[in-house]
Formats: sequence, structure tokens, C-alpha cells
Amino acid sequence: MRRASFALAGLAVLSLTLAPAIAEARAGRGGSAGSRGSQTYTPPPSTSTAPGAAQPMQRSMTPATPSAASPAAMRPATPAAAQPSRWGGSFMAGLAGGLIGAGIGGLLFGHGFTGGLSGAAGFIGFLLQIGLLALVVWAGLRLFRALRGPAMAPAGVPAAMFQGNAAQHAPAAAGMAAAPRAPVQIGQSDFAAFEQSLKAIQAAWSARDLAALQTMATPEMVSYFAEDLTDLSSRGLTNTVSDVRLLKGDLAEAWAEQGREYATVAMRFCMIDVTRDAEGRIVEGNPNEPSIATELWTFVRAGNGGRCLLSAIQQAA
Repeated sequence: MRRASFALAGLAVLSLTLAPAIAEARAGRGGSAGSRGSQTYTPPPSTSTAPGAAQPMQRSMTPATPSAASPAAMRPATPAAAQPSRWGGSFMAGLAGGLIGAGIGGLLFGHGFTGGLSGAAGFIGFLLQIGLLALVVWAGLRLFRALRGPAMAPAGVPAAMFQGNAAQHAPAAAGMAAAPRAPVQIGQSDFAAFEQSLKAIQAAWSARDLAALQTMATPEMVSYFAEDLTDLSSRGLTNTVSDVRLLKGDLAEAWAEQGREYATVAMRFCMIDVTRDAEGRIVEGNPNEPSIATELWTFVRAGNGGRCLLSAIQQAA
């Protein structure tokens, strides 16, 4: 009985370990990944198909913009002049430690706590003189820094201008949110292409055909697909998505920036999503019962009318 109990417990732990990776095994693995240009970390507008907020990106090669940083990261840094001096703080800590050490020494040798201090009076006086000198130097450095301005200000740039326009000095990759955007018109032919991409990408995913995926998605998304397929293969699993049907879809937003056109569309679709192990046994999904998913897919194409490529998948809340 005990062995059977241990075996059942082991299977339960294994199922819990594999559950997150198996339950959402279609292309994209039920996560949010990819890039949406300057809008990568900005939630797409809600639509009738996806009325809630989309999940934030979990994987992206686009650097996070200042607006996407955490609240802690967005707090202004404490000026260097207001921070405790490392040198002065270390010195005062050392001085206090010396005084306490001398008192403990007096206790150990039978002179009492103050006895140790009086026995070391000459040395302590010497330390106090050095301490006063160090405090004078520290105060002078602090005054010099305050007069000079922020230590990080570039040469020739006034300190006030640098602080007030810090975003202008951010790396170009992190300043994508400031890129100019222009509206883009999406027609019926575009929506037909989006629906076709939904079906074709799921079919290529099921066939583990990376060459086909490279013709329908950006290199970033193909790298995620390859990583996810490798993960499934290493677990001895294969996922097959078939009978994909678009139930409802609408446009969340479309814009152009930096010579590219983007379109984010919300799609609710059903499919037969089945995962099998190496022996062909079904470990997740039902071949006779379709599952339903609502996702926001972002497509990108060259501004001169190139082919649309999948650049991001986000889950609807």
C-alpha cells in the first residue's frame, strides 16, 4: 500500500509539473510574447472580441521603455549629495567599533567598561582628531559636489536641463515610445490574410515545420516557436492543433512607425488541441471536443505593402 501511495503521489507531482507546459500547447503556448514596436509594453485597446485588458508581454526582444518600468524603477534617484557618504559612514562605524571594543577589553581584563576606555584614552584622543579632520574633508567634498551639480551630467550640459529632460538622454532603443505613429487603414483583404495566417501558423506548428513558420512570422517569433517545440520534444510530447475556425475577430489598433505598419487584431477561435506522449497516448486535450481561445495577434509589414508577418501574440484577460 505504501508503494502504491508513493507512486500515486509521484504521478500527481509530475502532472502538476507538466500541467502549465501542456495545458496551453498550441502555437504561442498560451502566453504573451513578441514585439509591437513602440507599443510592445502598452496594452492594446479593448474590443468587443477581447473586452478585457491583454496580458503584458512575458517574452520580448524589445527593450522596455521608461513608461513600462516598475514603480520602484520609476522613482527618481536620490541625489548623490543627499546620500550618506560611504567614506564618512565607514569611518564613523569604525570609530564607534573602536570605542566599544576598548570598553569590552576593559571588561575582559577586569577594569570595567570605562576602565578600558580610560586605559586607551591617548589612542582615542588620536582617533578623535583624525575623525574631526575626516568630517571637515567630507563636508568640503559635499559642498563642492552641491556647487558643481549632478555628477552624471554630461560636460557642457546645465544640470537643470539634464534633470528635466532625462528621457532625451535615454538609449535610442529604450526611447521607442516617442517614435511618431500614423494611423493605418485595414481592409477586408487584410482581415482575410490574418485569418489565413491563424490557420497556417497553427498547421505549421503542428507539423513542427520551422521553415514554413519563417515565411509567416518574424525571426523573433520563430525563435520562440522553436524553443517551445524543443521543450515539448524534450518531454517526449507532441502537440497537434487542427480544425481551426475563427469565431469572431476585430481590429484593436493599426499604426505605422519607422517604415513599418502594425496591426493588432483580437481573435476568438476554436480548435482541436491535443497533446500526445511518445507512445501516442493523449495526455491533454480531447480529439472530439474543441477548445476555445481568445488572443490578440499583432502583424507587421514593410510600409511599401509587404507581406504581413506575425510579430506578437498576447492572451486576452
